[in-house]
Amino acid sequence: MRQHHLNPSLFYCTYIHMKHTKTLKVRVRDRHRPLLNQMARSVNFVWNYINELSLRSIKERGVFLSAYDIQKYTQGSHKELGLHSHTVQKVGAEYVTRRKQFKKSRLNWRKSGGIRLSLGWIPINTSMASWKNGQVYHNGHYFKVWDSYDLSLYKFKSASFNEDARGRWYFNVAVEVEAEIPVGQDKIGIDLGLKDTATCSDGTKLEAGRFYRDLEPKLAVAQRAGNKRRAKAIHAKISNRRKDTLHKFSRKLVNRCGEIYVGNVKPSSLTRTKMAKSVLDAGWAMLKTMLDYKCAHAGIVFKEVNESYTTQTCSSCGALPDSRPRGIAGLGIREWTCSECGVTHSDRDINAAKNILAVGHGRPVEGIPVL
Repeated sequence: MRQHHLNPSLFYCTYIHMKHTKTLKVRVRDRHRPLLNQMARSVNFVWNYINELSLRSIKERGVFLSAYDIQKYTQGSHKELGLHSHTVQKVGAEYVTRRKQFKKSRLNWRKSGGIRLSLGWIPINTSMASWKNGQVYHNGHYFKVWDSYDLSLYKFKSASFNEDARGRWYFNVAVEVEAEIPVGQDKIGIDLGLKDTATCSDGTKLEAGRFYRDLEPKLAVAQRAGNKRRAKAIHAKISNRRKDTLHKFSRKLVNRCGEIYVGNVKPSSLTRTKMAKSVLDAGWAMLKTMLDYKCAHAGIVFKEVNESYTTQTCSSCGALPDSRPRGIAGLGIREWTCSECGVTHSDRDINAAKNILAVGHGRPVEGIPVL
Protein backbone atom coordinates (compact mmCIF):
# COMPACT_ATOMS: atom_id res chain seq x y z
CA MET A 1 0.00 0.00 0.00
CA ARG A 2 1.36 3.38 -0.98
CA GLN A 3 1.82 5.86 1.86
CA HIS A 4 0.95 9.47 1.21
CA HIS A 5 3.24 11.98 2.91
CA LEU A 6 1.82 15.44 3.51
CA ASN A 7 4.00 18.45 2.97
CA PRO A 8 4.35 20.37 6.28
CA SER A 9 4.70 23.61 4.34
CA LEU A 10 1.06 23.28 3.27
CA PHE A 11 -0.04 23.52 6.90
CA TYR A 12 2.33 26.44 7.46
CA CYS A 13 0.83 28.40 4.59
CA THR A 14 -2.68 27.64 5.80
CA TYR A 15 -1.98 29.12 9.21
CA ILE A 16 -0.11 32.14 7.87
CA HIS A 17 -3.12 33.28 5.81
CA MET A 18 -5.62 32.93 8.64
CA LYS A 19 -7.31 36.19 9.59
CA HIS A 20 -9.08 37.35 12.69
CA THR A 21 -10.95 40.46 13.80
CA LYS A 22 -9.13 42.91 16.02
CA THR A 23 -10.28 46.19 17.55
CA LEU A 24 -8.01 49.20 17.10
CA LYS A 25 -8.30 52.21 19.40
CA VAL A 26 -7.05 55.69 18.48
CA ARG A 27 -7.58 59.02 20.20
CA VAL A 28 -9.65 61.72 18.52
CA ARG A 29 -8.32 65.29 18.49
CA ASP A 30 -9.86 67.49 21.19
CA ARG A 31 -11.24 70.03 18.71
CA HIS A 32 -13.95 67.51 17.77
CA ARG A 33 -15.15 67.23 21.37
CA PRO A 34 -18.14 69.64 21.08
CA LEU A 35 -19.53 67.80 18.03
CA LEU A 36 -19.05 64.38 19.61
CA ASN A 37 -20.66 65.56 22.86
CA GLN A 38 -23.70 66.76 20.92
CA MET A 39 -23.98 63.44 19.07
CA ALA A 40 -23.60 61.56 22.37
CA ARG A 41 -26.50 63.54 23.88
CA SER A 42 -28.61 62.55 20.89
CA VAL A 43 -27.67 58.89 21.39
CA ASN A 44 -28.70 59.17 25.04
CA PHE A 45 -32.04 60.69 23.96
CA VAL A 46 -32.67 57.75 21.59
CA TRP A 47 -31.71 55.22 24.30
CA ASN A 48 -34.02 56.79 26.89
CA TYR A 49 -36.89 56.99 24.38
CA ILE A 50 -36.48 53.30 23.56
CA ASN A 51 -36.24 52.49 27.26
CA GLU A 52 -39.56 54.19 28.01
CA LEU A 53 -41.19 52.78 24.86
CA SER A 54 -40.14 49.24 25.71
CA LEU A 55 -41.38 49.52 29.28
CA ARG A 56 -44.79 50.82 28.18
CA SER A 57 -45.11 48.00 25.63
CA ILE A 58 -44.42 45.41 28.30
CA LYS A 59 -46.82 46.94 30.84
CA GLU A 60 -49.70 47.74 28.47
CA ARG A 61 -49.48 44.86 25.97
CA GLY A 62 -47.12 42.36 27.54
CA VAL A 63 -44.94 42.50 24.43
CA PHE A 64 -41.15 42.75 24.38
CA LEU A 65 -40.20 44.90 21.43
CA SER A 66 -37.57 43.50 19.08
CA ALA A 67 -34.91 45.55 17.30
CA TYR A 68 -37.08 45.43 14.17
CA ASP A 69 -40.11 46.75 16.11
CA ILE A 70 -38.06 49.56 17.64
CA GLN A 71 -36.81 50.62 14.22
CA LYS A 72 -40.37 51.44 13.15
CA TYR A 73 -40.70 53.97 15.99
CA THR A 74 -37.29 55.62 15.45
CA GLN A 75 -37.24 55.69 11.66
CA GLY A 76 -36.58 59.14 10.22
CA SER A 77 -35.46 60.73 13.49
CA HIS A 78 -31.74 60.72 12.65
CA LYS A 79 -31.75 63.96 10.66
CA GLU A 80 -33.22 66.06 13.44
CA LEU A 81 -30.91 64.43 16.00
CA GLY A 82 -27.77 64.91 13.90
CA LEU A 83 -27.01 61.17 13.80
CA HIS A 84 -26.53 58.63 11.04
CA SER A 85 -29.59 56.46 10.47
CA HIS A 86 -27.56 53.33 11.13
CA THR A 87 -26.43 54.74 14.49
CA VAL A 88 -30.07 54.99 15.60
CA GLN A 89 -30.59 51.37 14.49
CA LYS A 90 -27.48 50.24 16.39
CA VAL A 91 -28.72 51.89 19.58
CA GLY A 92 -31.98 49.95 19.30
CA ALA A 93 -30.18 46.68 18.61
CA GLU A 94 -27.81 47.25 21.53
CA TYR A 95 -30.73 48.01 23.84
CA VAL A 96 -32.44 44.73 22.97
CA THR A 97 -29.19 42.81 23.48
CA ARG A 98 -28.60 44.32 26.93
CA ARG A 99 -32.23 43.83 27.94
CA LYS A 100 -31.93 40.13 27.19
CA GLN A 101 -28.53 39.93 28.87
CA PHE A 102 -29.69 41.47 32.17
CA LYS A 103 -33.22 40.05 31.92
CA LYS A 104 -34.89 43.33 32.82
CA SER A 105 -37.97 45.08 31.50
CA ARG A 106 -36.24 48.45 31.90
CA LEU A 107 -32.56 49.36 31.80
CA ASN A 108 -30.77 52.31 33.39
CA TRP A 109 -31.28 55.72 31.84
CA ARG A 110 -28.36 57.31 30.00
CA LYS A 111 -27.76 60.74 31.56
CA SER A 112 -26.20 63.64 29.69
CA GLY A 113 -25.50 65.70 32.81
CA GLY A 114 -25.32 65.66 36.59
CA ILE A 115 -23.30 63.55 39.00
CA ARG A 116 -24.12 60.20 37.35
CA LEU A 117 -23.16 61.41 33.88
CA SER A 118 -23.01 58.59 31.34
CA LEU A 119 -19.78 58.42 29.36
CA GLY A 120 -20.30 59.33 25.71
CA TRP A 121 -20.98 56.51 23.26
CA ILE A 122 -21.76 56.72 19.53
CA PRO A 123 -22.13 53.31 17.81
CA ILE A 124 -21.36 53.00 14.09
CA ASN A 125 -22.60 50.22 11.83
CA THR A 126 -20.34 48.28 9.46
CA SER A 127 -18.96 50.41 6.59
CA MET A 128 -20.61 53.56 7.93
CA ALA A 129 -17.17 54.95 8.84
CA SER A 130 -14.21 55.10 6.48
CA TRP A 131 -10.73 56.55 6.09
CA LYS A 132 -10.65 59.59 3.79
CA ASN A 133 -8.01 62.27 3.31
CA GLY A 134 -6.08 61.06 6.35
CA GLN A 135 -9.10 61.33 8.64
CA VAL A 136 -12.03 59.25 9.89
CA TYR A 137 -15.14 60.11 7.87
CA HIS A 138 -18.56 59.50 9.40
CA ASN A 139 -22.01 61.07 9.01
CA GLY A 140 -20.69 63.86 6.78
CA HIS A 141 -17.96 64.89 9.23
CA TYR A 142 -14.19 64.41 9.24
CA PHE A 143 -12.50 63.50 12.53
CA LYS A 144 -8.75 63.94 12.94
CA VAL A 145 -7.12 61.24 15.06
CA TRP A 146 -3.67 60.30 16.29
CA ASP A 147 -3.17 57.48 13.80
CA SER A 148 -0.76 55.08 15.51
CA TYR A 149 -1.89 52.05 13.46
CA ASP A 150 -1.85 53.47 9.92
CA LEU A 151 -5.61 53.04 9.53
CA SER A 152 -5.36 53.51 5.76
CA LEU A 153 -4.21 49.86 5.56
CA TYR A 154 -7.49 48.48 6.94
CA LYS A 155 -11.07 48.19 5.86
CA PHE A 156 -13.36 49.34 8.66
CA LYS A 157 -16.08 47.07 10.00
CA SER A 158 -18.28 48.04 12.97
CA ALA A 159 -16.96 50.91 15.07
CA SER A 160 -17.82 53.43 17.78
CA PHE A 161 -16.75 56.70 19.35
CA ASN A 162 -16.25 56.41 23.11
CA GLU A 163 -15.51 58.92 25.83
CA ASP A 164 -13.36 58.28 28.90
CA ALA A 165 -13.71 59.71 32.41
CA ARG A 166 -11.48 62.69 31.52
CA GLY A 167 -13.66 63.74 28.60
CA ARG A 168 -11.29 62.46 25.94
CA TRP A 169 -12.77 60.77 22.89
CA TYR A 170 -11.51 57.63 21.15
CA PHE A 171 -12.37 55.93 17.89
CA ASN A 172 -12.66 52.13 18.21
CA VAL A 173 -12.90 50.12 15.01
CA ALA A 174 -12.97 46.40 14.23
CA VAL A 175 -10.66 45.35 11.38
CA GLU A 176 -9.37 42.13 9.88
CA VAL A 177 -5.69 41.39 10.48
CA GLU A 178 -3.39 38.49 9.70
CA ALA A 179 -3.18 35.96 12.51
CA GLU A 180 0.16 35.93 14.29
CA ILE A 181 0.99 32.27 14.89
CA PRO A 182 3.43 31.89 17.81
CA VAL A 183 6.50 29.73 17.35
CA GLY A 184 6.69 28.57 20.98
CA GLN A 185 5.13 25.35 22.20
CA ASP A 186 5.63 25.63 25.95
CA LYS A 187 2.89 24.41 28.26
CA ILE A 188 2.44 26.35 31.48
CA GLY A 189 0.07 26.67 34.39
CA ILE A 190 -0.50 30.02 36.11
CA ASP A 191 -1.27 30.59 39.78
CA LEU A 192 -2.72 34.04 40.56
CA GLY A 193 -1.83 35.67 43.86
CA LEU A 194 -1.16 38.88 45.75
CA LYS A 195 2.54 38.56 46.63
CA ASP A 196 3.12 37.98 42.92
CA THR A 197 0.29 38.77 40.53
CA ALA A 198 1.04 35.64 38.46
CA THR A 199 3.39 32.71 39.01
CA CYS A 200 4.03 30.27 36.16
CA SER A 201 4.86 26.59 36.49
CA ASP A 202 8.28 27.21 34.88
CA GLY A 203 9.20 29.76 37.55
CA THR A 204 8.35 32.92 35.58
CA LYS A 205 6.69 35.56 37.75
CA LEU A 206 4.87 38.84 37.40
CA GLU A 207 5.53 40.81 40.56
CA ALA A 208 2.69 42.74 42.15
CA GLY A 209 2.75 46.20 40.58
CA ARG A 210 1.11 48.15 43.43
CA PHE A 211 -0.30 50.49 40.80
CA TYR A 212 -2.99 51.91 43.06
CA ARG A 213 -1.01 51.70 46.29
CA ASP A 214 1.89 53.76 44.93
CA LEU A 215 -0.33 56.64 43.82
CA GLU A 216 -2.86 56.40 46.65
CA PRO A 217 -1.30 59.27 48.69
CA LYS A 218 -1.41 61.66 45.69
CA LEU A 219 -4.97 60.58 44.93
CA ALA A 220 -6.01 61.26 48.53
CA VAL A 221 -4.55 64.78 48.37
CA ALA A 222 -6.41 65.54 45.14
CA GLN A 223 -9.70 64.21 46.51
CA ARG A 224 -9.43 66.14 49.77
CA ALA A 225 -8.73 69.31 47.79
CA GLY A 226 -11.79 68.67 45.63
CA ASN A 227 -9.65 68.65 42.49
CA LYS A 228 -11.74 66.30 40.35
CA ARG A 229 -9.67 66.84 37.23
CA ARG A 230 -6.46 65.85 39.01
CA ALA A 231 -8.15 62.84 40.63
CA LYS A 232 -9.40 61.59 37.25
CA ALA A 233 -5.91 62.00 35.78
CA ILE A 234 -4.39 59.92 38.60
CA HIS A 235 -7.02 57.20 38.15
CA ALA A 236 -6.24 57.14 34.43
CA LYS A 237 -2.52 56.84 35.14
CA ILE A 238 -3.13 53.92 37.50
CA SER A 239 -5.28 52.17 34.90
CA ASN A 240 -2.81 52.77 32.06
CA ARG A 241 0.15 51.47 34.07
CA ARG A 242 -1.77 48.32 34.99
CA LYS A 243 -2.90 47.69 31.40
CA ASP A 244 0.62 48.24 30.03
CA THR A 245 2.18 45.75 32.45
CA LEU A 246 -0.46 43.08 31.91
CA HIS A 247 -0.37 43.52 28.12
CA LYS A 248 3.41 43.00 28.03
CA PHE A 249 3.30 39.97 30.33
CA SER A 250 0.40 38.28 28.49
CA ARG A 251 2.00 38.92 25.10
CA LYS A 252 5.26 37.26 26.17
CA LEU A 253 3.35 34.19 27.38
CA VAL A 254 1.28 33.89 24.19
CA ASN A 255 4.39 34.23 21.99
CA ARG A 256 6.23 31.35 23.63
CA CYS A 257 3.43 28.99 24.67
CA GLY A 258 1.15 26.55 22.94
CA GLU A 259 -1.02 25.83 25.98
CA ILE A 260 -1.87 28.11 28.91
CA TYR A 261 -3.90 27.06 31.94
CA VAL A 262 -4.89 29.42 34.77
CA GLY A 263 -6.60 28.88 38.09
CA ASN A 264 -10.25 29.90 38.34
CA VAL A 265 -9.80 32.24 41.30
CA LYS A 266 -12.69 34.72 41.51
CA PRO A 267 -11.65 38.23 42.57
CA SER A 268 -15.28 39.16 43.31
CA SER A 269 -15.30 36.80 46.29
CA LEU A 270 -12.25 38.53 47.78
CA THR A 271 -13.26 42.13 47.20
CA ARG A 272 -15.41 42.00 50.35
CA THR A 273 -12.44 41.22 52.57
CA LYS A 274 -9.52 43.27 53.92
CA MET A 275 -7.58 42.26 50.81
CA ALA A 276 -9.98 44.15 48.50
CA LYS A 277 -7.57 46.91 47.45
CA SER A 278 -4.75 44.48 46.72
CA VAL A 279 -7.05 42.14 44.77
CA LEU A 280 -8.44 44.94 42.59
CA ASP A 281 -4.96 46.40 42.11
CA ALA A 282 -3.63 43.04 40.86
CA GLY A 283 -5.99 42.96 37.86
CA TRP A 284 -6.56 39.18 37.75
CA ALA A 285 -9.74 39.46 35.67
CA MET A 286 -8.04 41.79 33.21
CA LEU A 287 -5.09 39.41 32.81
CA LYS A 288 -7.37 36.44 32.15
CA THR A 289 -9.37 38.46 29.61
CA MET A 290 -6.18 39.45 27.78
CA LEU A 291 -4.90 35.87 27.72
CA ASP A 292 -8.28 34.62 26.52
CA TYR A 293 -8.59 36.80 23.42
CA LYS A 294 -4.88 36.78 22.59
CA CYS A 295 -4.80 32.98 22.71
CA ALA A 296 -7.94 32.82 20.58
CA HIS A 297 -6.35 35.10 17.97
CA ALA A 298 -3.12 33.09 17.99
CA GLY A 299 -4.91 29.73 17.80
CA ILE A 300 -3.44 28.32 21.01
CA VAL A 301 -5.08 26.63 23.99
CA PHE A 302 -6.30 28.71 26.93
CA LYS A 303 -8.39 27.27 29.73
CA GLU A 304 -9.46 28.10 33.27
CA VAL A 305 -9.26 25.07 35.56
CA ASN A 306 -10.39 24.27 39.08
CA GLU A 307 -7.58 25.29 41.42
CA SER A 308 -9.01 23.70 44.58
CA TYR A 309 -6.29 22.10 46.74
CA THR A 310 -3.57 22.97 44.21
CA THR A 311 -1.64 24.88 46.88
CA GLN A 312 -1.82 22.02 49.40
CA THR A 313 -1.11 19.16 47.01
CA CYS A 314 2.44 18.00 46.37
CA SER A 315 3.18 18.43 42.66
CA SER A 316 5.79 15.67 42.86
CA CYS A 317 3.82 12.76 44.31
CA GLY A 318 0.26 14.09 44.09
CA ALA A 319 -0.53 13.54 47.76
CA LEU A 320 -2.20 15.74 50.36
CA PRO A 321 0.42 15.36 53.12
CA ASP A 322 -0.08 16.28 56.77
CA SER A 323 2.77 18.79 56.46
CA ARG A 324 0.94 20.90 53.85
CA PRO A 325 0.05 24.56 54.55
CA ARG A 326 -3.61 24.87 55.50
CA GLY A 327 -6.17 27.64 55.70
CA ILE A 328 -5.57 31.30 56.37
CA ALA A 329 -2.92 30.49 58.97
CA GLY A 330 -0.89 28.74 56.28
CA LEU A 331 -0.77 31.71 53.90
CA GLY A 332 2.50 32.87 55.46
CA ILE A 333 4.17 29.50 54.82
CA ARG A 334 6.08 29.94 51.58
CA GLU A 335 8.25 26.80 51.81
CA TRP A 336 7.22 23.34 52.95
CA THR A 337 8.35 19.73 52.71
CA CYS A 338 6.07 16.88 51.68
CA SER A 339 5.86 14.30 54.45
CA GLU A 340 4.96 11.60 51.90
CA CYS A 341 7.82 11.82 49.38
CA GLY A 342 10.25 14.16 51.14
CA VAL A 343 10.37 16.74 48.32
CA THR A 344 10.89 20.32 49.50
CA HIS A 345 8.82 22.99 47.74
CA SER A 346 10.81 26.20 48.00
CA ASP A 347 7.97 28.24 46.51
CA ARG A 348 4.37 27.27 47.21
CA ASP A 349 3.10 29.33 44.26
CA ILE A 350 5.24 27.42 41.75
CA ASN A 351 3.99 24.17 43.28
CA ALA A 352 0.40 25.36 42.82
CA ALA A 353 1.11 26.41 39.21
CA LYS A 354 2.50 22.94 38.45
CA ASN A 355 -0.67 21.36 39.84
CA ILE A 356 -2.82 23.72 37.74
CA LEU A 357 -0.86 22.62 34.67
CA ALA A 358 -1.48 18.96 35.57
CA VAL A 359 -5.21 19.58 35.95
CA GLY A 360 -5.27 21.42 32.62
CA HIS A 361 -3.71 18.42 30.91
CA GLY A 362 -6.49 16.23 32.26
CA ARG A 363 -4.08 14.45 34.59
CA PRO A 364 -5.50 15.35 38.02
CA VAL A 365 -3.24 14.15 40.78
CA GLU A 366 -4.62 11.58 43.18
CA GLY A 367 -4.55 13.91 46.14
CA ILE A 368 -7.09 16.40 44.74
CA PRO A 369 -10.42 14.89 45.85
CA VAL A 370 -12.76 17.40 44.15
CA LEU A 371 -11.34 16.51 40.74
